[in-house]
Amino acid sequence: MTRLFQPFQQRSLTLGNRIVVSPMCQYSASDGVPDDWHLVHLGSRAVGGAAVVFTEATAVSPEGRISPEDTGIWNEAQARAWARIARFVSSQGAIPAMQLAHAGRKASTHAPWRGHGAVAIGDGGWQVHAPSAKAYSEDYPMPVALDDAGLARVVEDFRAAAARALAAGIQLIEVHAAHGYLLHQFLSPLSNARDDRYGGSFDNRIRLLCEVITVVREVWPESLPLWLRISATDWVEDGWEIEQSIELARRVRALGVDLVDTSSGGLDPRQDIPVGPGYQVPFAARIRKEAGIATGAVGMITEPAQAEAVLDAGAADVVLLAREFLRDPYFPKNAAVALSEPFQTPEQYLRAW
Repeated sequence: MTRLFQPFQQRSLTLGNRIVVSPMCQYSASDGVPDDWHLVHLGSRAVGGAAVVFTEATAVSPEGRISPEDTGIWNEAQARAWARIARFVSSQGAIPAMQLAHAGRKASTHAPWRGHGAVAIGDGGWQVHAPSAKAYSEDYPMPVALDDAGLARVVEDFRAAAARALAAGIQLIEVHAAHGYLLHQFLSPLSNARDDRYGGSFDNRIRLLCEVITVVREVWPESLPLWLRISATDWVEDGWEIEQSIELARRVRALGVDLVDTSSGGLDPRQDIPVGPGYQVPFAARIRKEAGIATGAVGMITEPAQAEAVLDAGAADVVLLAREFLRDPYFPKNAAVALSEPFQTPEQYLRAW
């Protein structure tokens, strides 16, 4: 059996293979409630044979959305809508998973096809918050620095969101601390200029993330896995770097994180990224080896043989695909054919396979 189609154990869950649908924002919700688009988008990837199907970055509060059209998990109406989707994903043999997120200073911005930069408060936008009063760029909103009460709200919002996700039938959650969103903003000295216990030293800059993971683990069952997405490097001088990511991975492993989903960038528009197939895989490999924790590899993984090579080299335990799943919802089944692996397909589709 190829590595790509070997089962993978995470606490009480067994992933049927090592292929994961990465969170992909659809910018198509109303008041944070997922609808038929999200059901079909996520459900088709479950039918396609993915082991895990992640929701998009799902906001833990209204002000945590990237755009006004993002999904959320801050109220019961949203939880009910997610429950419908989770049931279908699960019925197809996939694990329904949710990425919990807060956009911080990158919130209140336009969906990509509707424009760029800030959505004005009069047009449906809102006041955004961040570690410090430093905007992402000149056309993004100017944030207000979070005070102690605001920090406590963020922690509580993540806790409550995890509890709602569990009640909705989600079986795996991921805390989003990458791509320049709020928790990443606290990690990086480029965006965190605080002089209190949440800024300055490495221990202080990781404090909020560790508090979030701790309260999420308190409500998330020991039997179910918790993942963490990070940006391994900012790709900007004097920013967050791989060595800090390795140490963070060691710390969060002790707090109950089971896998580090290893991406990069997104914090600073000055980033200089050498984009190419598998360009982020070495970060996942280092974290896996040096921190002793399972990792997920992401970034321009598009071919079955390429995904197999990542796993076979011991660089990661799973691969997460995003844009390739937009091109091919049935990537796992096509990969099985390419790698001469047996696979299951719904009875309704047997004539095609």
